[in-house]
Amino acid sequence: MSTPSTTRQGPLAGIRVVELAGIGPGPHAALLLADLGADVVRVQRPGMLPGFMERAQWRGRTIVEANLKDPADIEQVLGLIEKADVLLEGFRPGVTERMGLGPDVALERNPRLIYGRMTGWGQFGPLADRAGHDINYISLTGVLHAIGHKDERPVPPLNMVGDFGGGSMFLVFGVLAALVERQGSGRGQVIDAAMIDGALALSHMIWGMKGVGLWSDERGTNLLDTGMAFYDTYETSDGKYMAVGCIEPQFYAEFLKGLEIDPAGLPNQLDPSGQDQLRKLFTEKFKTRTRAEWTAVFDGTDACCTPVLTMTEAEQNEHIVARTGLIEIEGVVQHAPAPRFSRTPGGIPTPPPSAGTPIDQVWPD
Repeated sequence: MSTPSTTRQGPLAGIRVVELAGIGPGPHAALLLADLGADVVRVQRPGMLPGFMERAQWRGRTIVEANLKDPADIEQVLGLIEKADVLLEGFRPGVTERMGLGPDVALERNPRLIYGRMTGWGQFGPLADRAGHDINYISLTGVLHAIGHKDERPVPPLNMVGDFGGGSMFLVFGVLAALVERQGSGRGQVIDAAMIDGALALSHMIWGMKGVGLWSDERGTNLLDTGMAFYDTYETSDGKYMAVGCIEPQFYAEFLKGLEIDPAGLPNQLDPSGQDQLRKLFTEKFKTRTRAEWTAVFDGTDACCTPVLTMTEAEQNEHIVARTGLIEIEGVVQHAPAPRFSRTPGGIPTPPPSAGTPIDQVWPD
């Protein structure tokens, strides 16, 4: 049986979090808080212990089971909320209110509670009650349109931008800010974390460039969207790829040196009309050697040219290994807690529980 942790390490040690079970960014936010030392208790429907796909995401938690349609179980969950610093929920707007676990009820029971709400569209607006996924949230922000090659269709960036970058990271950001504010006011509050808002915030630099005429809505023609030949990927002779990102002139000069290309007579690095010529030249050059050979050429330089590794290959990357950026928990390779703290480092995350803990055994004080 899983039992609540009595010893937590990290800057959030002593912070208690109740997570109402959900999927995607909500559990990821809870994981990140647990990685920083928070004592996270996930409230799960009976018989719904971690399945095979999501199990790794439930590390560092205690799990309790409760039927959120049963008034007696709701009362037990409210008992946990009374002792908590933070509550996380990822239901559609109004769902927790109908359960009897909405912000008004929770904050009445615990005025110091930080009530974090994670949705795609937010708690209000024309789409607030609609279903969606990462690809939908970023499609309305302009972000999805901007990702892809010229004259090709937009390419979803996995679910990094909406779910996790714009979702869980902004929920955690909001929780931490509210905890800081509470130190002065002594009061909790509700956080409306919406993936569509977070995705817009993540794209602030692109919006800024667009605002001063340095970014076009035409995909694949800009500085960071493969519009420039010096910011793209290139196939090597063995069918693998190198990533090139030599934006600054001094790094571009090192890149040309590594390729053994004489810069005399080349188009200007930033000349839009010369990019096809440069891309053709770089493409031909990279095809003359293997990825390993090009990696060796650029090793130790500031050319900003690196191999494109598979996730399996990344496990053996010497830099990631040196920093212990990946760890293995119950046979599953996953990220180590981040960021790192000099005085209050986090511990190694505990494995996902395989059984629930009775609610009355959680935070008995």
